[in-house]
Amino acid sequence: MKIGVKLLSLLSILITFSCSKEEASNNNQEFIKAADMSMLPLIESEGSTYYNANNIAEDALRTLKNAGCNTIRIRLWHTPTVNQSGFNEVKTFAQRVKNNGMKVWLTVHYSDTWADPGNQEKPNAWSGLTFNQLKAQFENYTATIVNEIQPDIFQIGNEINSGFIFPEGNLATNESQFLSLLTSASSVIRANNPTTKIMLHFAGIDGSTWFFSKMSAIDYDYIGLSYYPMWHGTDINLLQQTMTTLGQTHNKKLLVAETSYPFTLGWNDWTNNIIGLTNQLHPSYPASPEGQKAFFQQIKNTVKNTPNGLGFCYWGTEWIAFRGTESTNGSSYENQALWDFNHQALPALSVFN
Repeated sequence: MKIGVKLLSLLSILITFSCSKEEASNNNQEFIKAADMSMLPLIESEGSTYYNANNIAEDALRTLKNAGCNTIRIRLWHTPTVNQSGFNEVKTFAQRVKNNGMKVWLTVHYSDTWADPGNQEKPNAWSGLTFNQLKAQFENYTATIVNEIQPDIFQIGNEINSGFIFPEGNLATNESQFLSLLTSASSVIRANNPTTKIMLHFAGIDGSTWFFSKMSAIDYDYIGLSYYPMWHGTDINLLQQTMTTLGQTHNKKLLVAETSYPFTLGWNDWTNNIIGLTNQLHPSYPASPEGQKAFFQQIKNTVKNTPNGLGFCYWGTEWIAFRGTESTNGSSYENQALWDFNHQALPALSVFN
């Protein structure tokens, strides 16, 4: 009897140890609470000041850090024709983020301008090259980014539903070349910094199953999905179901890589806003400070309740009307930022905590 008790006790200890070890292994990555702050260097350079919830002027990064944000997402353009998102700016900004104790998530557009499902224009510097020449330039550029900026997360392209670096990397017309570029980017990142996590980013829910089935041979870590109710539907349950299926099918961690919501349908400059009508809203969340916070909290809860959910990122966090109330080239996002029209921190920032 005593031997049996001892054996049972020993078995219980072994099972507990095994479960604890497995739990630690499954949860050894910190939950990512990110904010895209790509416009901040430009906005600051033009004289705008941000205020915390106590209406005290404060570095926006510090406000985010104090709120619980642990990662900053930064856009990188190859050779932009405008004064933003170029290599030197991003490198300096990334170091500032690290100095503030946060991780750097780099979204590399492989373009001189905005890249998204409808626009994947290759850098002008790569025009006129053969595919092999372009691929060599692509690999060298990727290696330079990894070595000089050393991001914690390297997102290969931005919303690459239809591929990137058109026409060579067009998924519909040059699938093998698109996959070849992704494969080489992944290899370059792994070779130059094995600790950098690699993300592939798809905009929306519809089509994501098909897209990531195409990615089965690519070496990457994270699946990123954009989710905006206006463009991707109001069924947040479908978002969670899709994330769950993708995570199980591909054994990857998942993030909502972009999301946002308005705190008002008003405007603060004369630049046309992305959202300004009630029929563009999710019916459960009004365009108010509390509605914005509740929507953002729901996104966080959705990711946390997804088995392989690893985090989220708020997009347009910093994009206040920084060029004044009469500007026609200011912000199309000032009513979705996480600072209000007086540049004061909004309640939604508490969701990072």
